[in-house]
Amino acid sequence: MNDLKNFSVSELQAVIDNAEAALKMKQNNERKEVYAKIKELAASVGATVDIYMADKKETRKTVKVEAKFRHPSDASLTWTGRGLTPKWMRALIEEGHEKSEFLI
Repeated sequence: MNDLKNFSVSELQAVIDNAEAALKMKQNNERKEVYAKIKELAASVGATVDIYMADKKETRKTVKVEAKFRHPSDASLTWTGRGLTPKWMRALIEEGHEKSEFLI
């Protein structure tokens, strides 16, 4: 491992990429072997097995929420009304403005 100290950044990245690819391939091969053993054992007792293999993680579909509030002098500052109140909105409310003044 002392040799790694002499590697350049690009060489180290190549080593990491190769190791990750090799690890992924070994994990896939082991997974296939285990699935084959499970199916073989099930067949030996007259059962069938369906194995669901998910290659991708399920992604949560999110919907972009439109802004409900806009800063009166800087149109780039907006807020959806969800989460913490932005600093610009808090400052204006502390100055005596109403939240409803900034509705879009």
